[in-house]
Amino acid sequence: MAGLSVVIPTLEEAGRLPLLLADLRRWPGYLEIVVVDGGSRDRTALMARLAGATVLHAHPPGRGQQLCLGVEHSRGDWLLVLHADSRIPAIWTERVKGVMAMERSASQAWSFDFRVDERRPMLRLLEWAVRVRSGWMQRPYGDQGLLIHRQLYEAVGGYRPLSLMEDLDLIERLSQKTLIRSLDCPLVTSARRWDQKNVLAQAWRNAMLRRLWRRGATPEQLMKIYRS
Repeated sequence: MAGLSVVIPTLEEAGRLPLLLADLRRWPGYLEIVVVDGGSRDRTALMARLAGATVLHAHPPGRGQQLCLGVEHSRGDWLLVLHADSRIPAIWTERVKGVMAMERSASQAWSFDFRVDERRPMLRLLEWAVRVRSGWMQRPYGDQGLLIHRQLYEAVGGYRPLSLMEDLDLIERLSQKTLIRSLDCPLVTSARRWDQKNVLAQAWRNAMLRRLWRRGATPEQLMKIYRS
């Protein structure tokens, strides 16, 4: 089926998900939205259904497993993967439609520009670091979204059912095959993850997790550190 499918993994996102779904309603014409829940006890699934999304439940939960399931059940030729605590400005429709209409755009992948919804100086520094990492190192992560044609997604093996690092795992395979380009459109993520830990501590922990993952640490070992 030609068109665009949006895949959103969720867990306890009843408060944030409706905002993203409202942003997605700006898409002209039909838009398939697949929400894959990982065991929420709030009204996440209800909010998604009320917005017209297809709701799936992943067993066992885990973002990699949820994304695998969502893509498998989606039908569009193009896939847009977003985190549930994201917001996108109205210009996103113009940017995405422009890419989909470009000749040979299906041979490349695309991501949004990382933004945080608070204006703390350290978060501005983080945005700059992510911009360098995404452009120079070709490493945009999950909170920047991913726009990719299904043929390219399948050619690199797609997401794997990992509990952590599912985004980096896919991006590293993608970057070996093609360019990952910017949509020149911000994707605004919630600052809530930095409310309990400061920006530097969070960045250090994430870098440590990436190093351990590359050295072969098990998902269980990574999750233990992630939850500490």
